[in-house]
Amino acid sequence: MGGAFNNHNVEKLGITLNMRSPKGKELLRKLIGICDVLTENFSAGVVARWGFPYEEMAKINPSIIYVSNSGFGHTGPYSKFKTWGPTVQAVSGLTFLSGLADMPPAGWGYSYMDHSGAYFMCLAILMALYHRDMTGQGQWVDLGCTEAAIPLCGPSLLDYTVNGRRARRPGQPHSNRNDSPAMAPHGIYRCMSEDRWVAIAVRNERDWQAFCDVLGHCEWLDDPCLATLDARMANQDELDFVIEAWTSERDPYEIMEALQQRGIPAAAVQTPEERIEYDPNTQAWGLYLEVEHPEMGRVRVDGIPAKFSAMPAHIRRGAPLLGQHNDYVYGDLLGLSAAKISALREEGVI
Repeated sequence: MGGAFNNHNVEKLGITLNMRSPKGKELLRKLIGICDVLTENFSAGVVARWGFPYEEMAKINPSIIYVSNSGFGHTGPYSKFKTWGPTVQAVSGLTFLSGLADMPPAGWGYSYMDHSGAYFMCLAILMALYHRDMTGQGQWVDLGCTEAAIPLCGPSLLDYTVNGRRARRPGQPHSNRNDSPAMAPHGIYRCMSEDRWVAIAVRNERDWQAFCDVLGHCEWLDDPCLATLDARMANQDELDFVIEAWTSERDPYEIMEALQQRGIPAAAVQTPEERIEYDPNTQAWGLYLEVEHPEMGRVRVDGIPAKFSAMPAHIRRGAPLLGQHNDYVYGDLLGLSAAKISALREEGVI
């Protein structure tokens, strides 16, 4: 009944299977025999301890693709460690890169590795399927969520390896600024009303001239402390203070529209309610839609942020209940009789 589970598992079939039972393991063997891909997100070695290492799966189904996605993968000194989002975030380097200037790391407050690991997992499945189409060979793909998070540190890793600059140095990191590419002003500014903000990016001198005009501060164009990009970069604190005095008296959408009309990148920082309920582009894309859940009724879930001209996507079915599709999977797909399925249920195998 959890929101995250139901959001991420639409259109899936749900079965139950007791892996402590010999009959449960036999059912898994049958499922492996008819599957293209088996994926799991357990700690490293769990599936092997059940008696199903890749070598065993390959005996059952030589073309099976097995993708295991654990915290650290099955190789290296960390492979036996179990993980949790904040832990992986720290080990991957992400925690080190976050926070306010001249203060300790703050962490990102969200388990990005769960999702970046899933993205890599999806790519791995597609690559393995392509390889099998070309060669007929199945394979085992060993994936580590921690390693999948490394690309999120890309700019900092590049800055260190090429320029020898550490991510944490005086004045860095600054969670509301980015020096590459250099822009100023460039940040998130407080607006009128509680917890309302607007994002503004002044990319070049044309933007700066228009920005000064909108704010009614054309004298800034002749101010040696602000007249050039280098000067503005050196005086960002003072500049941001003055800008926020202006934005804090205005609505974020008012600011956004005024700046956008002059070609300056700007956007109101939307609340979840605004993004889901009122944003016109969200509505046009059908990004949040309702599906039917067997217990909760109509529930809203993420849609698909891609549109395919040759294969339109549809999401109609909500996430499954535990064991909701046991009869279909074990009966229609594996060919077990209704009496056999009933007996397995009574024995606690399913």
